Amino acid sequence: MYRVQLMKRLPASPAKPRGIFMFSFALLLFAVSSVSYARGRQRPSSVADAAYLNPKLPVEERVNDLLSRMTLGEKIGQMCQYSGFTSGSKKLAREGLAGSFLNVVSPKEIQELQTAAVKESRLGIPILFGLDVIHGYSTIFPIPLAQASTWNPQLVKRCAEIAAEEANSQGIRWVFSPMINISRDPRWGRIAEGAGEDPYLDMVMAQAYVRGYQGDSLSPKSKVLACVKHYVAYGAAEGGRDYNTADVPQITLRDVYLPPYKAAIGAGAETIMSAFDDLNGVPASANPFTLRTILKDEWHFKGFVVSDWDAVGELIDQGIACDSSEATQKAVEAGVDMDMVGPYHDHLEALVKSGKVPLSVINDAVRRILRVKFELGLFEHPYVDLARAKSSLMHPAYLKLARREAREAIVLLKNENNLLPLNKDLKSVAVIGPLADDKPDMLGCWYCQGKPGPVVSLLDGIKAKLSRQTKLYYARGCGITDTSTAGFADALKAAKKADVVIMAVGESGTMTGEAESRAFLNIPGVQVELAKKLMALGKPVVEVLMSGRPLSIPWSAGHVPAILETWFLGTEAGNAIADVLFGDYNPSGHLTASFPRTVGQVPIFYDHMNTGRPPSPTNHYTSKYIDLPIGPQFPFGFGLSYTKFRFSNLRVKPDPNVIDGFIVTADVKNVGRRAGVEVAQLYIRQKCASVTRPVEQLEGFKRVAIGPGQTKTVQFQLTPYEISFINAHMNRVIEAGSLEIMVGGSSASHISTTVNIPRSMPVSDKVDIQE
Repeated sequence: MYRVQLMKRLPASPAKPRGIFMFSFALLLFAVSSVSYARGRQRPSSVADAAYLNPKLPVEERVNDLLSRMTLGEKIGQMCQYSGFTSGSKKLAREGLAGSFLNVVSPKEIQELQTAAVKESRLGIPILFGLDVIHGYSTIFPIPLAQASTWNPQLVKRCAEIAAEEANSQGIRWVFSPMINISRDPRWGRIAEGAGEDPYLDMVMAQAYVRGYQGDSLSPKSKVLACVKHYVAYGAAEGGRDYNTADVPQITLRDVYLPPYKAAIGAGAETIMSAFDDLNGVPASANPFTLRTILKDEWHFKGFVVSDWDAVGELIDQGIACDSSEATQKAVEAGVDMDMVGPYHDHLEALVKSGKVPLSVINDAVRRILRVKFELGLFEHPYVDLARAKSSLMHPAYLKLARREAREAIVLLKNENNLLPLNKDLKSVAVIGPLADDKPDMLGCWYCQGKPGPVVSLLDGIKAKLSRQTKLYYARGCGITDTSTAGFADALKAAKKADVVIMAVGESGTMTGEAESRAFLNIPGVQVELAKKLMALGKPVVEVLMSGRPLSIPWSAGHVPAILETWFLGTEAGNAIADVLFGDYNPSGHLTASFPRTVGQVPIFYDHMNTGRPPSPTNHYTSKYIDLPIGPQFPFGFGLSYTKFRFSNLRVKPDPNVIDGFIVTADVKNVGRRAGVEVAQLYIRQKCASVTRPVEQLEGFKRVAIGPGQTKTVQFQLTPYEISFINAHMNRVIEAGSLEIMVGGSSASHISTTVNIPRSMPVSDKVDIQE
């Protein structure tokens, strides 16, 4: 969706005049002309006793009854989503011609529109109100890439529950989250919104979000409907350029990009958002292969598909529709059930009456939408509790949870000579950098109704942590993208007075997210120059790196003794970072996306193929660079601790409860002096198969807390699904042969053993996974 400044009611960054500039005018024209849609909309006396209003009846019976009563205009209205509260909004609601609204954030406005729909429209069908609740509603949690770095799906689930509770209290019943687009190119700004580069981890996080938002019963008082996006392969955009084409072979599509969606549906997701991208020559929002053949036919998906913002209208620019009528026809026939602020309302009636679009296609789409509304409990609980809405945001317990998740998301990238943690009784500390006393950027992208005021900046967090005797010096030094070094003098003056320098550098929160692709992945502006000047003073320097994507930081990695990747951590950012800096929390975050040495390495990911000439330092004619090491600066799964862990005693045995499955165990010892949490990661590799397989792939992980000197045993279950893959015939199979099993603390550090897969066989797609 287009970036939305949610304090306003309409998107702020137009992509084309016909999609946004003319929207309010078109909406008014439609409202005036819509009388023909709702002929006979006088509420009949029999409606009060209609079967669809009886909550004791099965959902399908209620759907059938309501669908049989609807006019064509009312059906098309359910397939249309509008943005914001405008002068025409209430008329659309009153006439039963709006299935959904997004970007209406005032509880009173939601109540007004809902009352018009339920009390004044002919059939009283409630409106579904949606919003981009990506990593919190008012209490802002870390950006999703940071949440994934916790490797703690139960914590991610709990934070999604809080986001759902806050959003629900304000009348929002549908959130456009989670985004589960795998991305292997950090130039793409929306990498910040997902879980990184790995399918298995993405599957786990997708299920955590869906279960957190929806729970087991979609409670009308605390839960919201999840919308899984952007379907599909949106994160494979060529050149890392948002909205760009994705060219993905079907075997990769099915083995890498589709499994997280299947997992989310298995967790109960009932809405899917179609993407902007052109996938293999067919735009995702008019792609019958992905929307109908795979999603609705193969997977038997019973929910509905909503387009991204005007993605249907954009089929014209993508070159597969000559006008908006043809775009409407292609999208609806492909399987887009609801149109987000696009052309459905202008053309569907004429397309049906002319016979170009079968009425059965309309009925199927509306049936799906109504089914979800019934299952959400909208017909029984359509309204906002206005009293509750005033007192349901940013509770102390929510902030406590936000702080916990923020500190678990921090990744320690470097710690020479155990510089960290710092002593709280230092005589003096200098806090330098453009992000040191920054509140707005801590919110990251898509911060919904979050406000900078309650945010704890890094400087504030450090002030609260230090003793009263410690002198604290602060200087900004430069802006994030400044080219001027005028502020360096003040920064150096402050640093010279201090025993330790904490340097906060990185991107702004608005440099990632939608339409925020970068051609270069360096720390922007003159921040690296500032770092060099500070390091030249000979003081101990800690770099606090803030970003919404993996950055290329070769100079810092080679010269700065301690580096923390803190992402954009949300409302409690400063407190969480201070907890880690001063040892109140031992960092446990691990990367879910590889950090390239330079932009020339991207796309970069750990589970690549081996090639026929794998890199070798002793053979020139192998797959490598002549001017750069082949590997990333920091690999997938990497993350240091203030203690050290050692893996040993890897064992594998057949699973007595699962045919062709294995039980994997390994011992993890804390060989340091501090208690800590290690993320034990399970990887596999099949070296010989009917199709090439990755050099390794993640198939399990466990967070394990271990005291100093203690040893704990971790156990993993490898089912046939985990060891399966898509073959050349597009079937999921396991194949007999040798399987290497690896367990360790990252994709680049593990112990291994080999087992034999006894037989080849087909494997069913799995809808649930082991966490």
